[in-house]
Amino acid sequence: MKPLFIAKLIKPSTRAFFTEQASKDCRLSSRVHGYIYARWPYLYIGIGTGRHPLASILKSLWKIIVHGPGAKPRRSTSQAKINFAQEYHGKALPLNEARKLVKVSKSINLGDLEQVIPYTKARDLVLKNPDHIVALECPCRATSPDPCLPLDVCLIIGEPFASFIAEHHPRKSRRISQAEATAILEQEHDRGHVHHAFFKEAMLGRFYAICNCCSCCCGAIQAHQKGVPMLASSGFTARVQGDECVACRECVRSCQFRAISLTGHGPVVNTELCMGCGVCTAKCVNQCLSLVRNTGKCPPLELTRLIEGQKNRSCSVTIDNQIQRP
Repeated sequence: MKPLFIAKLIKPSTRAFFTEQASKDCRLSSRVHGYIYARWPYLYIGIGTGRHPLASILKSLWKIIVHGPGAKPRRSTSQAKINFAQEYHGKALPLNEARKLVKVSKSINLGDLEQVIPYTKARDLVLKNPDHIVALECPCRATSPDPCLPLDVCLIIGEPFASFIAEHHPRKSRRISQAEATAILEQEHDRGHVHHAFFKEAMLGRFYAICNCCSCCCGAIQAHQKGVPMLASSGFTARVQGDECVACRECVRSCQFRAISLTGHGPVVNTELCMGCGVCTAKCVNQCLSLVRNTGKCPPLELTRLIEGQKNRSCSVTIDNQIQRP
């Protein structure tokens, strides 16, 4: 009787989350990690950014929970940063590609995007019930002492994530339509904020959200600037075009990655720092900047191309199998 009683106390979305974790054979620490992250995101981010008053005390406990009591110490500070980024990272998206992700009409399964998501872990793009979208109050903004507004700009997409967030955070989240999600993306773009598709090993090793990030609040951007390589380029770079710059400095002010400077000859883009988000191109009144493909960086997350590529591979496998039949 007791197990049945306890099972009834568990929310349906929690059961769905645990069931999918079990189907993927996730290790126990990853299951606990994923549950804590989704159940208490404000505490999690507050500890990670150091903004929570108990951050220094709780970090030690957190390492035991995530990595287990018998985990070996990290080899070095730089290695620890790399290991963290492998498990939790974002991919910069220009506005048009972010729009496509919130407009998907059918479930898709794009596994192991090795080149597009250049990390060893958490690089699957799986969308179950993609029209199930929840707008969540951004944990980074909510824990910031002087947050950018509005707060409800984190888009949790697909199942089991959307239902889990909606059920556990009813006061800080709301279910929205795909049209409303598109509007949030466009409004955030107009505010000069960067779209990131986030992937996390503890969130079933795959994509689960689009965050709209600003360097003043976003823990991920701040960590990236401190040497944690947790943000991947969109695959594009801003390029200066034409000579009509009026030195308004909008591109410099709007760049969340400090990748643009202004000289007497106009704007200069640091291609190493540029993440190819496209914010500067929208802010330039004279269209002196554009996004161009940078082959030296990982390929873009272009949803249409990836889906077509998957279809072509599936077709090739079918044809090959037919040829090999006696």
